[in-house]
Amino acid sequence: MKRKIVSVVLAATMTMTMLAGCGSSASTGSAAGSEAAGGAASEAAGSEAAATTADVTSEDEHTLSVYAWDKNFNIPALEAAAADYKANVDPDFNLNIIEQSQSSDVENAITLAASSGDYTTLPDIVLFQDHYFHKYVTDYPDAWQSAGDVEVNWDDFSQEKLSYSTLDGTHYGFPVDNGTVIFAYRTDLLEEAGYTIDDLTGISWDEFDEIGKKVYEKTGKYLLSMDGDGNDLVYMMLQAEGASQFKDGAPYIADNETLKRVVETINKLVQDKVLYLANDWSDYTDQTIVGDMVAGVMNGNWIIPTIEQVAENSGKWEITSLPTLDGGKEGYASNGGSSLYITANCQKTDLAKDFLAKTFGAGSTATYDAALQNGGVITTSVTAGKSEVYNKGVEYFNNQPIYAKIVEMGANVPVVEQSDFHYSCRNYVSAAIINITNGADVVSELKNAEDQLKFEMGVE
Repeated sequence: MKRKIVSVVLAATMTMTMLAGCGSSASTGSAAGSEAAGGAASEAAGSEAAATTADVTSEDEHTLSVYAWDKNFNIPALEAAAADYKANVDPDFNLNIIEQSQSSDVENAITLAASSGDYTTLPDIVLFQDHYFHKYVTDYPDAWQSAGDVEVNWDDFSQEKLSYSTLDGTHYGFPVDNGTVIFAYRTDLLEEAGYTIDDLTGISWDEFDEIGKKVYEKTGKYLLSMDGDGNDLVYMMLQAEGASQFKDGAPYIADNETLKRVVETINKLVQDKVLYLANDWSDYTDQTIVGDMVAGVMNGNWIIPTIEQVAENSGKWEITSLPTLDGGKEGYASNGGSSLYITANCQKTDLAKDFLAKTFGAGSTATYDAALQNGGVITTSVTAGKSEVYNKGVEYFNNQPIYAKIVEMGANVPVVEQSDFHYSCRNYVSAAIINITNGADVVSELKNAEDQLKFEMGVE
């Protein structure tokens, strides 16, 4: 498929693939696997109540059911895998995709089933947010079936991605998408200020600040923006340093010197008019990125469709890695994503494992090429990232093979400690940063953020 077509499809997926990746407002069922790789038939089979009433069972030994959200992103990836498996493994295979309105519908379904002790309401497979899985497998261990005995070359995938779906050395999930962070720059604006993208690669945040001041002076554009209300910048900058906001399961904020340096750096960038902290998500995407206020965008690669909405900027963007605190190396991070898991209700476990292992788990080019072309889903499989589709230059990004580059960068993302309270931590630290940029003391604000998080977590 030509890149122009891919760009259009990717732009259409943006409605909200951030982190959880929300989909449409109604839950429907679709039958996938009935056409050749690259497409599948879909037909409505539900209503707004389908999340709890859809038929998840089938006595057909070739049929599996799955809960997933986002008809423009995750569901095309599942359809691609179903078509791949049908074409190359089982010609009678059928995947009943039961669309959910958002990721929380799946979480609620697991909670309700576990609370009632009746897992028969669950489908064979569920798509589940990476950041939440450890909590759900810890709270509801009987809701899941292990994938530890499946023949998959786990070394082929980003180890950071696998850290979400692995607990105590046991694999539970199969990676779907890739949340690797990109730093995209308007090369025409950099050139206007006397720089190239190479000048922004492998540098320190202090060097970035100096370049950003020059860019703002010459062009009136910020070199970076971020949603100040749900600020992911701290997490991404920390991960590039191999550091976390948690230590041994507890908040690690007030005494975390790396975190303190990150927050001080963010404050400096704001004061120097290098970083614009938007009021909310809409301000971040609609005003700063689409509204053309910035010369740089740093976030999970799912931000690409937002960048591409400005058609007249085609060919003016390129991507690279992140700055780091001390420089001298390229920084890598990840932000957002989900994986597929087999539930306790699955009676055709061998089929489910074989399907997932030979598509998403095998780094199948048929699955991942079609998932990229039809839904904008990028793999974390190194093998799949070497395909012709992944290595094709992307016109919007000055013909860079950005998808192959994203897979390559993803393989270098450090594994850091995660927590079920990731988003709560983000909220408290985001509020602290807003106060700090308005003149509050860094140390006291970080201490306050930690105290609030500890109170919520119920720890001393």
